[in-house]
Amino acid sequence: MERGRMPRLDVLDVASPNLARITNYLQGGKDHYAADREAGERLLRLAPGARHVADSAHRFLLRVTSHLVREHQVRQFVVFGAGLPTSMAVHQVAWSVDVRTRVVYAEDDPLALVHARALWEDRRRTLVVRAGPLQIRQVLDDAAVNRLIDTTLPVAVLLVSVLHTIAEPADPGSVLEQAAARLAPGSLIAASHLVSEDAEVRRQADVMLREAAGGRWGRVRSRAEVAPFFGSLRLLTPGLVDVGRWRPGSDRAAQAGNRAWAECGGVVLTG
Repeated sequence: MERGRMPRLDVLDVASPNLARITNYLQGGKDHYAADREAGERLLRLAPGARHVADSAHRFLLRVTSHLVREHQVRQFVVFGAGLPTSMAVHQVAWSVDVRTRVVYAEDDPLALVHARALWEDRRRTLVVRAGPLQIRQVLDDAAVNRLIDTTLPVAVLLVSVLHTIAEPADPGSVLEQAAARLAPGSLIAASHLVSEDAEVRRQADVMLREAAGGRWGRVRSRAEVAPFFGSLRLLTPGLVDVGRWRPGSDRAAQAGNRAWAECGGVVLTG
């Protein structure tokens, strides 16, 4: 897969809100600007639980990684849409169990791409490629990726906080099914989707977040709309649930969202 020219930080637009930076703001990070903070505050006025849900989704990502490394002996990860680097990343969690674990990050946000390559990539155990969730097959078939990832063996594909960014007419369910069909038996897919049972919240949030995502946005859905995306796939226990309730274990900060704003997710076993 072509790595493409590195975007320059000094020419990136900081006057307009950016989805990765808004998420970073909601998660308590430091890589954001005034426009991102203003957009984040607008989202919080619309959905007061948004900060909590952003944190819960990141905790879900880390818990899933730990579970897959420890309980399923996964040593290969392909992570889509990880966003701006935070205090703890997938490869760091995995390496705390086995330093031989290999991780490929696929990112289509220019700013997140710059940061990920600068802070995460060593091209021996970690690689960063420019790609979105509709390019899962291309990523898995890429020569550079295959120098780290052996796709004849189980791989974990992580699509946490990604399904709602898949723009129509593409279908998140088809993305999950195609990924499952491409992966070796015993592979796993973790995925999650923003949900709201309030139609007006969904409408206003989509307008705001589509602008911040530069068009790389699908839509917030109801839980009933999200469930069929996983319908034909084999979900690990506890199934498709609020990300704060997915195997919280000792994570005392893990909490569920609410009716107006939450994120639901699960982990699929292939083969």
